Formats: sequence, structure tokens, C-alpha cells
Amino acid sequence: MKICGLSTPRTVSAAVSAGADAIGFVFAESPRQVTPKRARELCAAVSPVIIRVAVMRHPAAADWQAVAEQFEPDWLQTDAEDFVGLDVPERFGRLTVYRDTPSLDTTAVPTDEPVLFEAPASGAGARADWQRAAYLATGRQLILAGGLTPDNVGEAITTVRPWGVDVSSGVESKRGVKDLGRIAAFLQAVREAEQAHLHAD
Repeated sequence: MKICGLSTPRTVSAAVSAGADAIGFVFAESPRQVTPKRARELCAAVSPVIIRVAVMRHPAAADWQAVAEQFEPDWLQTDAEDFVGLDVPERFGRLTVYRDTPSLDTTAVPTDEPVLFEAPASGAGARADWQRAAYLATGRQLILAGGLTPDNVGEAITTVRPWGVDVSSGVESKRGVKDLGRIAAFLQAVREAEQAHLHAD
């Protein structure tokens, strides 16, 4: 369970307290963008068991270097083609983003590492194709993102059976402003869907 686009101490605390497994900080152009120094400050009191994710998109090598050195994330999340030109030491996990576009070659999506399946545009509330996601989730550690909310995440989990879910705009009161109640409601809905599957299985 990943809450993305966090930018204040209150929202970081709310996500962690409500049971998030991972928290994401956006370094790409966005109303949720933070600096590497700010992200490090926000994580100062966060337990090391919580995965800290640096969320980037087409970063320059120098930008990634600054994030790596100043923030020291657990994972780097960026598009598949971005990793080709970046020096990502082994100490950083990779969360490779594959987007729900007509040109996506599903056979190129790896099965041996976590991947994130996303709508074409990040952070805009657009929903990825859940049927396509369900196909990709078979045999993969797939994290579903794009258009998820407290109201539809249970259905998404039932349909896709992903390894994880990721939300940003779906827990906001307005663009770029996280809502503490919606964060808690989202994570509760995920837990309820997980329990329903455990009992069904």
C-alpha cells in the first residue's frame, strides 16, 4: 500500500499511522513536487520499515544524483526507458513504471521485479485499464496506480488482484492537497478487500 505525493509532516504521519507500507515523494514537475532535502526532513521520524520512494519522470542524471545523495530513497520509481541512462547503484530498489498506452509491449514487462502499471498521465486521476492490468498482474509483482480512490480500490483489487496499490490524487481534497480522512479511508478499504480475498480463498 503506497501513498504518493506526500509533502507535509501531517500527511506523512497520517499515511504511516494508517498503515501505509510505502510513501512516495515527487521530484518531477507537479503541484506535489518537493526537494530532496525536504523529503529527507519529512522522513526523519519515519520507521525504516516504511519504504521511501523517489518518484521521478525522465530525470536528468544530475537530478537523480541529487535525490540519491540528499534523500537516499529505498526505491527509485521512474519510467522504464529512464533507467537506461541512469546510474542506479544496487542499494536502490527499482520500481519501473509501465504506462497504459497502445504502444506498450506487454511481453517486455519483467516478471522478476516489482513494476508499477500506471495510466498514461501520472497524478491526474486517470484510470488505467483494469483488464489489461489483471493480465499483467498474473505472475508479476504488479502495483496498480491511476484513478484509484477509497470508493473504487476494493473493486480494483477484486478485478486485478495486484501485488500492491498506489494512490495520489484519489486521496486529495483538491489537486496537490492530501486529505487525512481520505488517506485513512483508502488504506482501510484496501485492508477490507484483502480480508475478503483471504476468506474467499
